[in-house]
Amino acid sequence: MLPTTSVNSRSQGNGALNSRDAARHTAGAKRYKYLRRLFHFQQMDFEFAVWQMLYLFTSPQKVYRNFHYRKQTKDQWARDDPAFLVLLSIWLCVSTIGFGFVLDMGFVETIKLLLWVVFIDCVGVGLLIATLMWFISNKYLVKHRSRDYDVEWGYAFDVHLNAFYPLLVILHFIQLFFINYVIVLNSFIGYFVGNTFWLIAIGYYIYVTFLGYSALPFLKNTVILLYPFALLLLLYLVSLAMGWNFTQALCSFYKYRVK
Repeated sequence: MLPTTSVNSRSQGNGALNSRDAARHTAGAKRYKYLRRLFHFQQMDFEFAVWQMLYLFTSPQKVYRNFHYRKQTKDQWARDDPAFLVLLSIWLCVSTIGFGFVLDMGFVETIKLLLWVVFIDCVGVGLLIATLMWFISNKYLVKHRSRDYDVEWGYAFDVHLNAFYPLLVILHFIQLFFINYVIVLNSFIGYFVGNTFWLIAIGYYIYVTFLGYSALPFLKNTVILLYPFALLLLLYLVSLAMGWNFTQALCSFYKYRVK
């Protein structure tokens, strides 16, 4: 369950941190603490990370309520526990190996695919998206610009990870059971099922991203983050009319990568 106790770490209620707290909450200190815990599994709360993964599917708003609690108690929006990132990495590795099996790849090809997916698709693209959203939100969505009200880069990266997890499970795990028997067949039902998986997965990504930024009380006009839904739905309908099969294209791309 979510913690309900509220503790205000700011001194005298005026929104300012004293010098000791300010030093402790610098970006460098937060980054060092996070990386240090990455190598100490006994300090990670994997049970809570699993709870977050479950609720990202059933009720993602509850996950972001915990981010509010962290801000009140630790004066940071971003996660300070890398357990979620570790479990996400495990999910990514297992599902990618499953993809290699479904595509009938050999051991070396599967390892190549795994490296591509982890370091390019997940880490590289994730860093790019987080940086882009961090810049856009601070540049255009902050109500009143000041040092006390800005979107942490770490929080932008957490929002991406939150949104990426349902997409990963849908496209890299659930979809695997339908690829060879339904999706890659040259028929309407094949690309209908495959493209519907993409619609749901990317729709989840857009919605969870919107919830992440709308949870920040100092941002405005976050509803614009839902606008891509219209383009997504239009692309989905066009793909069905034209007979495009996104999953088949992804499989071909994966095979091309590991040649």
